[in-house]
Amino acid sequence: MVEAHGPRFDSGCCLNALDYSVLIVAGIVNTSRLGFSYGEFEGFYHGNGVKHLHYGSLPLHALHVVTELEAARSEIQKWHSSFQNDSFIPAGTSLEPKLVVNYLQTLKSSEESLREQLEKAKKKEAAFIVTFAKREQEIAELKSAVRDLKAQLKPPSMQARRLLLDPAIHEEFTRLKNLVEEKEKKVKELQDNVAAVNFTPQSKMGKMLMAKCRTLQEENEEIGNIASEGKMHELTMKLALQKSQNAELRSQFEGQWYIFHLSLSLAMGLYKHMEGLTNDVEKSNEMVLILQEQLEEKDSELKRLKEELEQKTQMEAENNDSASDKKVSDDATIPVEDGN
Repeated sequence: MVEAHGPRFDSGCCLNALDYSVLIVAGIVNTSRLGFSYGEFEGFYHGNGVKHLHYGSLPLHALHVVTELEAARSEIQKWHSSFQNDSFIPAGTSLEPKLVVNYLQTLKSSEESLREQLEKAKKKEAAFIVTFAKREQEIAELKSAVRDLKAQLKPPSMQARRLLLDPAIHEEFTRLKNLVEEKEKKVKELQDNVAAVNFTPQSKMGKMLMAKCRTLQEENEEIGNIASEGKMHELTMKLALQKSQNAELRSQFEGQWYIFHLSLSLAMGLYKHMEGLTNDVEKSNEMVLILQEQLEEKDSELKRLKEELEQKTQMEAENNDSASDKKVSDDATIPVEDGN
């Protein structure tokens, strides 16, 4: 091993042959101080004869350059190790500058595409915000319109109070209310009568009639048995009596059914008549309001005509006064002229 002789620094560090060759080529280290030429140094280097050279072999002005060289070496080693550990380098491939440049260009293009996507997303967001604001404004306008419609649908309180305080309308409403109550009572009575007449096998009246039919059937069987014994005349009388009773019941039922239909038609007619009266009352109220408005207009017109008549009368009186004053003055001036 060949070592360079010279003063040593306290660091005691050394450079390898490659670093030292760089310093020799740069002219920082003089090979004459080392005791051999640069060609011999290259021969030693390529033949692995020179392994390390100490910092002490360098001149003092080259220490700063050597320190920077060591810092650059550590920085390059750090980048080299970080690129080797990164996942973008395929396994089994060597680290090349072209591969790193391509990867950086890919990252740059992806960054630009992401920026474009971000700008598009921002524009879409702004458009959505504007659309949302318009929708909120439309919703607020619709709510305001709904509130206005609700306020318009509510009847004016003063008009309702005026209608309630009108004695004629109050009397008419009271009469119609009493009439409706009477008709409702009549309809209820008719419905009760219909329920009593209309029967089914499940109703109380139907069960009674079915029991009576069974009783009649049993009696007919007994009559059949008795007829064989010679009592046909008595049974015939009873049968005729029963038939008359059945006919009477049927006539009563038909009469009640006719009364029910008549009452129902009468109730429907009364109901329609009441609806007509209600419509007439509403029309009368509208006519009263229209007549009141016309009366107010006529009163205002009459008042205006009275004022015009008073003004006209006053103007005529003033004209008459002025004419009489003029005539008096003319009469007074005539004798004076005669004297002259």
